[in-house]
Amino acid sequence: MNLIVGRDKKRTIRGVNSNKNNSSLTKRDHNSGIDACLQVLSGHNNEVWIVMFSHNGNYLASASSDCTAIIWKVEKDDTLTKKHCLEGHQHPISFVAWSPNDKMLLTLGSGESLRLWNTYSGECNLNIIDSVDYSSITACAWFPNSEKLVYACSGTTTASSPNRIFTCDLEGQELEVWIGDRIIYELAVTPDGQYLIYASKNEIWIRELPNGREWRIHEDQTFISSLSLSGDGQSLTVNLGNQEIHVWNYDGSSTVPKTFMGHENEKIVSRSCFGGSVPETFTGHKSRKFVIRSCFGGSDSLFLASGSEDSKVYIWRRGSQTPIKVLRGHSMVVSCVSWNPTRPHMLASASDDHTIRIWLAC
Repeated sequence: MNLIVGRDKKRTIRGVNSNKNNSSLTKRDHNSGIDACLQVLSGHNNEVWIVMFSHNGNYLASASSDCTAIIWKVEKDDTLTKKHCLEGHQHPISFVAWSPNDKMLLTLGSGESLRLWNTYSGECNLNIIDSVDYSSITACAWFPNSEKLVYACSGTTTASSPNRIFTCDLEGQELEVWIGDRIIYELAVTPDGQYLIYASKNEIWIRELPNGREWRIHEDQTFISSLSLSGDGQSLTVNLGNQEIHVWNYDGSSTVPKTFMGHENEKIVSRSCFGGSVPETFTGHKSRKFVIRSCFGGSDSLFLASGSEDSKVYIWRRGSQTPIKVLRGHSMVVSCVSWNPTRPHMLASASDDHTIRIWLAC
């Protein structure tokens, strides 16, 4: 089996699939999905690397290179207020993950520790620190029952078994350990909890739980940039370094890959997140030096939003190859966007200008 080692955490941005709710868009957003900035959130004092709405759409988590994460509450009038500032990490926070029941939040410090937070109280319930044998905890994910999580450590060059994946309960008690010899860059658990999906540099593997049967669904010379599961867990979207995005069924079959254009991916890690079917070709945004994360959202995931190096947010409608909306307001790179899964008229964007912007359909 193969395990997990993170790359440049500053620019490894995880994907968010916001297709949990298929309610129709309201009349106000039938054309483009998003029209205006409702609010600018300025709770961080350094670059904001990631934003992620909770599954119920009532909260937004943001993480920054200032080593903090913030939980924001979505009010009835669609404005956001700060609920908790999560402090304790000594390094920039590269990833956050809501538990499926939204009662807990995982935060991953770059090359540091994994912390488990109570989202209601803001208290840290668990701090998992890599042991002497391991250089860092590099990836994490939840099992669907919200009672078990999985995380990975990259090993030192002197360790006899350098790469491992651990499962543990909410007390940090180890339940299973899987040892492997390959570096794994991405990790996901299917919504039914039956499969663990992980990717090395140029391979994707599926592990059937709990019998441990494994099979490889992809091998290529092309670098695997990232992977993400669709909301229903039936398909896997894989970003490749050759500008292609492949969509797979997790039984190992694949659809015809399409090319996602408009960005360059020679030296960066990028992730796109889709709500089910094969993505079309989208162009217009700028992505040459930094990771720009994009995701589908809105009614039936009809809209694709993406950040851009030119400080704008671009929105396409599925089936259209050119942007139907360009949102201006940020002053630096926009590296992450997240659609609200239960309020499909709402979009959040994170920027290196230290702010988060909340966009709404007018």
